[in-house]
Amino acid sequence: MSTVIETPDLPPTSGKAERWTNQWLELKAEVIDAKLCTGCAGCVISCPHDVIGYNHEAGGYTPFHLEEELGPDDCVHGQKGCTSCTRACPRFRQWEHQANEHLFDRDREPDEVAGIYQDILLTRASDDMVHQMGQDGGLVSAILLWAMEHDYVDAALTSYLENGDNSTWKAIPGVAATREEVLAGAGSRYTYSANTLAIDEALERGFKRLALVGMSCQSSIAPTMWSRKIGKISKPIVFNIGLLCSKTFDDAIFEELFWAKYGLAKSEMVKMNIKGVFQIWMRNGDYHEINLKECHAWTREGCNHCPDFAAEHADISTGGIGKDNDWTLTIVRTDLGREIIQRMIADGSIIARPGDSDPGAIALMRKLAEKSRSRWPETAESSVRVGLPEPKRKGA
Repeated sequence: MSTVIETPDLPPTSGKAERWTNQWLELKAEVIDAKLCTGCAGCVISCPHDVIGYNHEAGGYTPFHLEEELGPDDCVHGQKGCTSCTRACPRFRQWEHQANEHLFDRDREPDEVAGIYQDILLTRASDDMVHQMGQDGGLVSAILLWAMEHDYVDAALTSYLENGDNSTWKAIPGVAATREEVLAGAGSRYTYSANTLAIDEALERGFKRLALVGMSCQSSIAPTMWSRKIGKISKPIVFNIGLLCSKTFDDAIFEELFWAKYGLAKSEMVKMNIKGVFQIWMRNGDYHEINLKECHAWTREGCNHCPDFAAEHADISTGGIGKDNDWTLTIVRTDLGREIIQRMIADGSIIARPGDSDPGAIALMRKLAEKSRSRWPETAESSVRVGLPEPKRKGA
């Protein structure tokens, strides 16, 4: 059960803006204990005192407080005025409104359940290797390679497979700064990786301009930080690629469902995708489809209330929904996103066609965006549910 605290976190309509005083005490009560936490690790990377830990294991993917003085629910540094964790959290109070105002100078309209955007395209990488190694159209890998080559970013925060292969299929955060590193991280994993946690490695390697590739929940971290003026930790993230995401699964799904019921060893899997069913390709050439209803029991807890399917605060949001497996649905949201996509089209780095050439993909995006928003509790920040159909009441 969540508790709604009415303390305002936006400047009043007139007079001096109210001082932000929210700290771990409020974050723990209103986000983590209220089950709104997605495990994005924004609070972890923002903590200047390194007192927030993170559980990477199956059944975890949540932050926790490390110091013992005030116990797990409060923070000595917070009591002294540190507010970094709540400023960084893209699920704390009016996060969506603040990120929208920062990125777009307006809030979304009720019919914009998939977020504010400028263009919708279907795209694919021109480079055959990038296309083949990537998921669907290989767009994300193509963008990263192009953005590095054209001096937009130095490196990207992304994810890799543990041990550098598919022996465990565990996704872990990492840094990609070369073509080889970008392609090593290509493809989809449907378990979770808090890619933001790679920022320390990136900064240690001397990279100052970073792209963030992350699930929809992670794509809201940077603009939320910028809006709340968190300071220097947000400055290296200059470009934001969001992945359309209904949910991710706990790592236990490999042993408890795929192996226990179907005899599919994760070490023998070479590729996976979700197209209405969970698709798995094996090393010996076999192909398997598993009904998604069977997978629901392994939904990661942090996804149960996440309202953002469409990565609404990314510069460019991407996903493999639609009738064509070889194309990526591409939602261009910001001026920076449009500049990069248009330049890539112009120089032939990607091939593009209008999004409405596959109206089913756009309709599905809206349907899944509505479904995700409906998971957001009615007791939490109400603006997140704006645009949803009125719920049907029993007996009406």
